[in-house]
Amino acid sequence: MKVAVIGGGAAGFFAAINLKENHPQAEVTIFEKSKKLLSKVKISGGGRCNVTNGTDSISELAKAYPRGKKQLKKLFKEFSNQDCMQWFESRGVPLVVQGDNCVFPVSQDSQTIIDCFLSTTKKYKIEIRTSQAIELISFDNEKPVLHIKQTASSETYDKAIIATGGTPKRTGLEWLEKIDFSLTDPIPSLFTFNMPEEHIQQLMGIVVENALVKIPGTKLTAEGPLLITHWGMSGPAILKLSAFGARIFNDCSYQFQVQVNWVNIQNNNLVADELKQISEQHPKKQLSNFRPYLIPDRLWQFLLTKTGLPHTKLWQDIGKSGINKLTNILCHDLYTVNGKTTFKEEFVTCGGISLNNINFKTMQSRLHPNLYFAGEILDVDGITGGYNFQAAWTTAFVAARLGEV
Repeated sequence: MKVAVIGGGAAGFFAAINLKENHPQAEVTIFEKSKKLLSKVKISGGGRCNVTNGTDSISELAKAYPRGKKQLKKLFKEFSNQDCMQWFESRGVPLVVQGDNCVFPVSQDSQTIIDCFLSTTKKYKIEIRTSQAIELISFDNEKPVLHIKQTASSETYDKAIIATGGTPKRTGLEWLEKIDFSLTDPIPSLFTFNMPEEHIQQLMGIVVENALVKIPGTKLTAEGPLLITHWGMSGPAILKLSAFGARIFNDCSYQFQVQVNWVNIQNNNLVADELKQISEQHPKKQLSNFRPYLIPDRLWQFLLTKTGLPHTKLWQDIGKSGINKLTNILCHDLYTVNGKTTFKEEFVTCGGISLNNINFKTMQSRLHPNLYFAGEILDVDGITGGYNFQAAWTTAFVAARLGEV
């Protein structure tokens, strides 16, 4: 049996290796259009490779996917994040789970993952061809025929797994549209918020560990660390919001308002009561010298300025009006977003091959029986924290069975 794996990234390598373990007699070839293999693995997690997420709940794991949640939840019972961790560790790659549940190799170096893949493909005699792009697939008695752009030649395989990854433009998927696959337009999924008109950029580098962010007029909400940058806001809370709101933000040309609750307490009365207690217990303190909720000092001074309250005013003198102003700025601080910044090398897309084209029990195409799909080419994506790689490993693992359950 001859099997082609199209795509030399995370999903492609994982599919090829597992395929060879499932079908030792198969001839397996990986096609990669560029000169580089596993380029996204190399740079992910700041060069450390966030392999997966360490949660011990499949339900919690599935919640991290704005698109594909229902399908992945079933697939995780076949190959979960815990299975993934065991897979790598059994192949000589020890892993460590951080406090935020992000999982990295103990080496803190993505090259460890790459070396594992390359040594295993060599051991299994999996052929790897770089600088060979597949520009079209045709069929001969349902067998996929791969048309290779660089050599202007074609090769017939018994089966093929397509794992070419995400693409920022629809044109990168047109070769599949030609064989009747329906597409969901790809757009950015993980991005930071640009705020060119907001002075908060001056606080670049400040991290608020547990903020709550909302988009007024929608049901979009997210919580977690928020990072202030020289262009606006980033951090896990913002990136999560960007993933779940990807299409909404695209539709409004990335111009919208974001509401920040700096203390992540939704009951305004509780915050007001806390501020009243401060005014009673520290009456002679100046506003600038006593920060509620241990808010970073520079941020607190910025918020005071925004309320219009004098920094030198004593807590005992702010009155009900001052309490209300501080409560409002802590719980309902508004900023205008005008644009986004994406991580160009690590881009994650929302969109790709429509999920109704795929049988998620096998990752087999519903249109062409000898084609399978894995990874981000599908309209599946997750928030930041190892989730996108986990979707790649799981879909590749199932695709590598080639329909055998």
